[in-house]
Amino acid sequence: MGQRSRSLTSTALLPAPELADRICPSPTAAEAPCGLGVPASWAGSCCCRQHRPWQVSGRAVSPRGVQGRRGELGAGGAPSWQGKVCGRPLPAPLLPLQAAGPVMPRTSGTARWCVPAAPRTATRWTPWCCRPRAPTSSTRAARPASGWSAARGASRAMQRPQVPAPAADAVPHPQGWSPRPHAVAVMLLIPADFHLTLDTAQRYQKVKGFGGSVTDSAAINIQSLSKEAQSHLLRSYFSEEGIEYNLVRVPMASTDFSVRLYTYADAEGDFELKHFNLTEEDTRMKIPILQAAQAVAKRPLSLYASPWTSPVWMKTNGAMTGRGTLKGNPGDKYHKAWAKYFIRFLDEYAKHNLTFWAVTAGNEPTAGEIVFYPFQCLGFSPEHQRDFIAQDLGPALANSSHRHVQLIILDDQRVMLPYWAQVVLKDPVAASYISGIGIHWYLDFLAPIDLTLSITHHLFPNYFLLSTEASTGSYFWEPRVVLGGWDRGSKYSHSILTDLNNYVTGWTDWNLALDLQGGPNWSKNYVDSPVIVDSSKDVFYKQPMFYHMGHFSKFIPEGSQRVGLAVSKKCRRCELEHTAFLRPDGAVVLVVLNRSPMDVSFGISDPRVGFIEATAPSDSIQTFLWKQPA
Repeated sequence: MGQRSRSLTSTALLPAPELADRICPSPTAAEAPCGLGVPASWAGSCCCRQHRPWQVSGRAVSPRGVQGRRGELGAGGAPSWQGKVCGRPLPAPLLPLQAAGPVMPRTSGTARWCVPAAPRTATRWTPWCCRPRAPTSSTRAARPASGWSAARGASRAMQRPQVPAPAADAVPHPQGWSPRPHAVAVMLLIPADFHLTLDTAQRYQKVKGFGGSVTDSAAINIQSLSKEAQSHLLRSYFSEEGIEYNLVRVPMASTDFSVRLYTYADAEGDFELKHFNLTEEDTRMKIPILQAAQAVAKRPLSLYASPWTSPVWMKTNGAMTGRGTLKGNPGDKYHKAWAKYFIRFLDEYAKHNLTFWAVTAGNEPTAGEIVFYPFQCLGFSPEHQRDFIAQDLGPALANSSHRHVQLIILDDQRVMLPYWAQVVLKDPVAASYISGIGIHWYLDFLAPIDLTLSITHHLFPNYFLLSTEASTGSYFWEPRVVLGGWDRGSKYSHSILTDLNNYVTGWTDWNLALDLQGGPNWSKNYVDSPVIVDSSKDVFYKQPMFYHMGHFSKFIPEGSQRVGLAVSKKCRRCELEHTAFLRPDGAVVLVVLNRSPMDVSFGISDPRVGFIEATAPSDSIQTFLWKQPA
């Protein structure tokens, strides 16, 4: 027998008008959605929940996602959300918003979707809410394309879900889902004096942004879709209609998420890099996707590049994988050639009108110190990286036409901090070329955040911290792809919130899109992704991770600054996580994550505006947005 699984009900508040191509009908004038440029008389709350899938006229409705036009979902079955539009003009600038009634998808014929009757308003953003609910019947795990069956239903935001009897015609659910023991959400009543108080006088780090990586695998999956579907996917990620990613990590040559191993300079002994060339993976895949993303994005995109390995003729072990570093010593011809490799990459991309905000000194330099490491890598100790930057890479960037490109060190697990930063940044020459420190999340459980990120920030406050890679399904004991995996979205939000509250300036996901297996790639290192593509049906699925990311990327634009948020008392029986930012347009953003099985009541106080009472539903993420008086 496979794993047991659950179905979930929904009281969802839907995301942006264009994201689902409007699963909800257009709001009336009295129910206009709150927007990014929020007038002082508007306020909004955005909350995410999850719902119960159902069968549409005998056609499969696959795991949870968002219903939209063909290309995102396709005819004959798709992820679906039922939802509400929320947002009303209020007499006071900070009062709870009321939601319109739930909207059910059509069920006649094959799977269909709703389209707004009124013209779309690109500058507006509709509040939304996702939350797992009570378990229903479950059966043997199977491939999700075989379909779903459950009773259709909706509930008001605070209505208790009911546990239906096992369905006689229950069909297999996706892999990786397991039942939770609670049948109903539990309301946790908190004393009235438990509230969050905003303090904009306390200022912390400014945000660089949020985004993902255009790997070879991501590019293959995006280009496997029709032109219309490709456009829809990129608009969902980058446009004002979507969640507005503004950070994009671009690998320099191949990674474990490529279908072959290659570099740009494989000619033996080519120290002058006369035979340096981009590959088809760049010119036909990654570059067109980056150009298309830039074309649909309103916010400027910040690209940053990371190399996984040097050409094998530069390496001590003569292989792209396994334990090996650069031959020779910093300052010699091998290190000069490797530094020049960075410049040539930037030169070639500039010919395609793609300029980079930053480069990292190398992806996971500690991996190249591991014997039999299975993926592309290039080993560096902190001392080696320090000297390479001081003598080779730093001067190469400074003396090129790319002197504006910022340099990020580490690009590896935060368990290496603060030691790595102390070794590299205490050298004044190396430090003069460096702007920030990159971190990955895979070993966070070994590295308490207050003993790594916070200490590093206080030791080196003039260097930004940036999360440069994260993915779920990467541990050997985990299922690779879990369609509709709510817990994986919660892991993303938990990581982002804790990072932001410890001076991190941005957060970058790994692959923008993968297939149903979690690839393709040469290494068979399959993982999950916020967007899963099924090219055989010309569809893609927006996972809960996508919407968790959107609570940050959409509402906390570049230039936003974290501000103080005081808690009146510790809530020992609940697990609220939260952060607050003041945006460049003067709006305040408060994100609240509740990973507990209980609904939590709390208050929000802004001394300049007022006070409201709110509820964080169990297993939910919420975003509150309001305008402060000038």
